[in-house]
Formats: sequence, structure tokens, C-alpha cells
Amino acid sequence: MQKVVDPRYVQACALPPAPGAIDGLDQRAGDSFVEAADVLGAGDRLHLLVSGDKDVLTHDYVIGANGRLTIPGTLSLPAQGRTRESVEADLRRQLITAGLVRDIAGNVRLSIVETAAVQVSVEGAVFQPGIVMVGERANETHNTTVVNAAAGDFNNARTLATALQDAGGIRPDAALASVYLLRGKTYSRIDLRPALGDAAGGSGIPVNPQLARGDRIFVPSLGCFQSELMRPSPVTSPGVRVFMSNLSRPASSNGASAIGKDSTSLPYGTRLLQGLVAANCVGGSNLNAQRSAVLMSRNPINGRSVVIARQIETLVRDSDRDDNDPYLLPGDAIACYDSKAMTLVDAMSVIGSALTPVALYKTLHP
Repeated sequence: MQKVVDPRYVQACALPPAPGAIDGLDQRAGDSFVEAADVLGAGDRLHLLVSGDKDVLTHDYVIGANGRLTIPGTLSLPAQGRTRESVEADLRRQLITAGLVRDIAGNVRLSIVETAAVQVSVEGAVFQPGIVMVGERANETHNTTVVNAAAGDFNNARTLATALQDAGGIRPDAALASVYLLRGKTYSRIDLRPALGDAAGGSGIPVNPQLARGDRIFVPSLGCFQSELMRPSPVTSPGVRVFMSNLSRPASSNGASAIGKDSTSLPYGTRLLQGLVAANCVGGSNLNAQRSAVLMSRNPINGRSVVIARQIETLVRDSDRDDNDPYLLPGDAIACYDSKAMTLVDAMSVIGSALTPVALYKTLHP
């Protein structure tokens, strides 16, 4: 059978130039972002312990939206973007200057109780670019963390991989070996191919730094389709929501087709034929052998609408169907159509109920 190229992906692969946003920034290794000391941000909960003090200065404090740590009626100092150690030293110095504590080593200790979610920007070859909130905690987790405070906290959802998933996951045209993370006056180019294993040309554990408020992430596009990226992973979408319609036989309606949210929520990497099976479009009598289907999609690179038509039986029988069986992407829609034989049977059953045999013959043979 002649191969048919998926019209959504016709470009040749080419790595684009580095984003202009990195101009003038200092490049750092990806590992340095991972190993860098955690910085504080708005919403982080801190515990201040002052030796010999009880319920006056010693309390939990939350860094405000303005990025400052405020001790009511006492002092306020900038905390966002700084390390816990530097804020602790600055706080201790100001408390001593104000005459509120003595200059005794170790008498002022500031610890992290809970790190809050952060806003970051994700741009480029992801399905839902824009601002995402990374690291939000469920109420149960939040309550447990606050009640059972420890010396320190690690928010394992505040990572680069989580941000990419929150932005809809990387697209199949993403340049996974050259993902840019910008922070302040520095940036790093990170190779995320290990997140998909050997299939994407990577191995080992991917670099997955913790993110800070205001970080920017750029995912360049190669401009071409890469089938090895069409699989669940830490950086791809865990699943796709597909719109389905099956008004053909043997299903007279979507309800009769048992098309519910479980049918339309499919794993990432699902192909058209698998989606058609979920919509109960496959199988039935020989009269349905010429049933067809269309896939309504968009080119993820330029956003243009694309309609792909396929004969269902051909997809089922063809041993090389992967060449003609496109992957489903988020927001795609599939619809099933009856064969000509079933269309004729339906027409005869409807018209025949109202016409005489002679009139029916003339209607079908004008």
C-alpha cells in the first residue's frame, strides 16, 4: 500500500537559533541549577526561633506577595530570591541592632516549614504555553506539613519536568536536547532526552532542577514530527482528551456507543485506530466493511486546521498501518461514517415506510 504522509508534519527537522532572551546572560551548566542553594519566594512559610523567647518573636511567618519577610511591629526585610541563610543572617543583624536580642551565636534560627508554589513562564513547543503555577499542594499535604513542621522542606512538584507537564507537555516537534531555563541574569541549556530514555537518544537520569519564582523556560521546535516523543513520560502529557462522534451503525447515537469521559480520555501516544475502537466504530457486519472516519486536528506548529480521512477496514487489515494511522493530539476530534451499503439500507427503511414500491424504485433510480 502506498504510504500517506501525515499532513500535520511535513517540515524537515532543523534546530532553530537560540532564543534572543538569552542575549547578555551568563551560561551555567544544568547541574549547577540543580545543586544551587534553594532560594525563597512569596508564600514560603518560615519558622523563626529566638533563644529564650516564647510567642513574641518566635512564630511561623509567611513571605508576603511583595517578597518581604515581615515581623509585625518590629521590622521587614526582603526575602524573595535570597537563600535562607542570607535572610537569617540579615534578620539576626537587624534584631541585634534594634536591641531585641543579644549578640550570642546561634540565638536566632530561621528554618523553612513549607515551600510554596511558584509562577514560571513556559514558551515554545508545548501544547499550552503561558504562565503556570508549579508546586501547588493539596490541602491535606499542606495541613500535614504545617502541623508536623520539620527543619526544611522539599517541594518535589516544583521542578522543570512538572512545569512542562503543567503547560500541556512537550509537543512531538520539541527540540528536547536544547531546553532553555532562564533565571535572573543566568541561563542553562538542558538536555531532557534522558526523560524519554533510549527512544529519544538519551540515557541516565535527566537534569530536573527545582524552579524559582520568575523562571522562564523555552522549548525550541525542530519543525518536524518525532514519533519517539509520542509516549507518556515525565515531560509529555500523561493523556489526551479527544472529541468523538459515532452516529453510525451499529451505534445510533453517542450514548448507544458508550462514548463517555473514559472513552475520550486516552493515553498520550494513542493512534487514530485505537481511538476509533474506543468510539465503537470498528467491527460489525460485512455491510459495515466500508465504514470511514475522519480526524479533525490542527498542525501543532502553525495552528492550521487539518482533516485526515481514512477507511476503517483498511486501517484494521493493513500490516503497514502505522504509516497511515496518525497519532491523536490534545483536542483532536474523530467522527465515524457509515458505509454506502448501510446508508442505502437506512434510506430504504426510511423512505420505504412512506412510499409505494413503484415510487420507491423511482426515488432510488431517477
